Amino acid sequence: MVAQLSPAARHGTGPLASLMRDGALHCVFQPLADLREGSVYAHEALIRGPHGSLLHAPDALLAQARTEGVLQDFELFCVFTALEQWSAQATPGRLFVNISADALVHGVGMVGMGKLGEAVRSCGLNARMLVLEITEHERVTNMPLLREAIDAVHACGARMALDDFGDGRSSLRLWSEVKPDFVKIDKYFIREISDRPENLQMLQAIKGIADVFGTTLIAEGIETQDDLRALRDLDIPYGQGWLLGRPAAMAREAIEGPALDVLDDRRVAVLPHLEQTARPSILRSLRVVQAPPVSPTTTNDAVAAMFHERTELHALAVVDGTQPVALINRQQFMNHYATLYFREVHGRKPCLAFANTAPRVVEQDCDVEQLMGILTSQDQRYLSDGYIVTDNGRYIGLGTGDQLVRAVTETRIEAARHANPLTFLPGNIPISLHMQRLLDNGTEFVACYADLNHFKPFNDNYGYWRGDQMIRLVARLATMHCDARRDFVGHVGGDDFMLIFQSSNWRQRCKNIIQDFGREALALFDESARRSGGIHAEDRHGVRRFFPCTTLALGAVHVTPGRFRHAEEVANVAATAKHEAKQTATGLVLHTGMCPPQT
Repeated sequence: MVAQLSPAARHGTGPLASLMRDGALHCVFQPLADLREGSVYAHEALIRGPHGSLLHAPDALLAQARTEGVLQDFELFCVFTALEQWSAQATPGRLFVNISADALVHGVGMVGMGKLGEAVRSCGLNARMLVLEITEHERVTNMPLLREAIDAVHACGARMALDDFGDGRSSLRLWSEVKPDFVKIDKYFIREISDRPENLQMLQAIKGIADVFGTTLIAEGIETQDDLRALRDLDIPYGQGWLLGRPAAMAREAIEGPALDVLDDRRVAVLPHLEQTARPSILRSLRVVQAPPVSPTTTNDAVAAMFHERTELHALAVVDGTQPVALINRQQFMNHYATLYFREVHGRKPCLAFANTAPRVVEQDCDVEQLMGILTSQDQRYLSDGYIVTDNGRYIGLGTGDQLVRAVTETRIEAARHANPLTFLPGNIPISLHMQRLLDNGTEFVACYADLNHFKPFNDNYGYWRGDQMIRLVARLATMHCDARRDFVGHVGGDDFMLIFQSSNWRQRCKNIIQDFGREALALFDESARRSGGIHAEDRHGVRRFFPCTTLALGAVHVTPGRFRHAEEVANVAATAKHEAKQTATGLVLHTGMCPPQT
């Protein structure tokens, strides 16, 4: 912000001080693109040393500035150089300039709180076109002074950005304190976002934070067309990266052609499948039996009295202080208690001798999935005894085996709606979400409902193991013949699949799937069935008859903008087309009837 050098830089003998005095540093400018409009929105100024020298790269320059003790002076000199060289180009659009928090505080203090705008204008730039981008987040040493400096920045009309959010150094607190106009998402979360569902989840979380703070997001490090398409469809407004434009001495008027092709292409990205992110299966969602505990010294007579008084209890926990140490099963204990002379011999003795001293103890926030060992354990006591529930190691109650079975079943059903456990393909919810994104975007596509002909007789005759092989065969062929960047393959359940095509040659892809399935599925039949062309099995009414070898049917519906509003409508028409396809020799039907009424 100031052209003058500090005494350390003016009189320093280091190579960087010499470069600064000689004006040997220059800026290159990298474009930031508007991902909605496909235009250049702004440029970021990046400092460079002499070409071919050891101090050409910015990291080398910063390291040398620390070595020579002129870091803040160097940062301010870079800001001044960026403003001066940008102004000389007379290019429209905003300019992003990097500066650390401490250098910003120092620079505002040197210029004066009320004279910042004047200092920027003296460099030939309107302050409203300047965005100061805070870097080196871990070096914020005085937050009150930083807030004052940021107030001065906003007062003169300039704007603030937070760089590299999520790189391990950036702070959510700093975001809250600074309240930047822009936040740049670190390239770690952007790279391969089209293939990495965990990055997609993180980006969606960052979007939620940005909505809370009213911040505009910029994606850094965009290098592939697939990642750019995904970011556009996630409604990230701005982006930066080599695909859009590399740093250059002169500002750009347009982004690179391959990037523009993606932004002009209205086909929707097939986002990586997101597993269910919520945790409805934790024990907090289950009813904990509020059973009073007994101590290790409680007598067997006292335990029997508690069971007589509380007839609904299936067990009692033995607790030493607050820590559970054993579990007494009601039925087993009362069977012992009813035997001849038990009361006389054991009635006044401690109950621990007739307790399970190795009970299953689980924390309240444990996933039900982690309790599968109770259901699969060879020791079936765990199923009859249930389990002890603790909160931070302290006893709070009991859980029953039947509760656990029900909870695991419900969890599996819910999980299957997100990802089919047999094929690992997206389930009903991701299918509907993807289809709705296409409808909302006004994208033309073809939805195909796939179903197997005569699958039930095959499954009944050969067993579920070979039936699962056939279903996985459909999944493999559908995935193989679809374009992963354009087409979506989902598993509704059983032998039902949904294929959503944006590929223009969808019809040929469907034919290939049907033909390959017809050929490869024969290997799952016995030799005698292959020779005769089918098997004898009972139909749904219990009548034994002949069924041809299993084939695949695909019912398609061509979705044009405005024809449907809801994914459910598309699925219903595709299901109707599937029923028609099952009656044809080709196994493929394009539905041409009327669509359902708009609601």
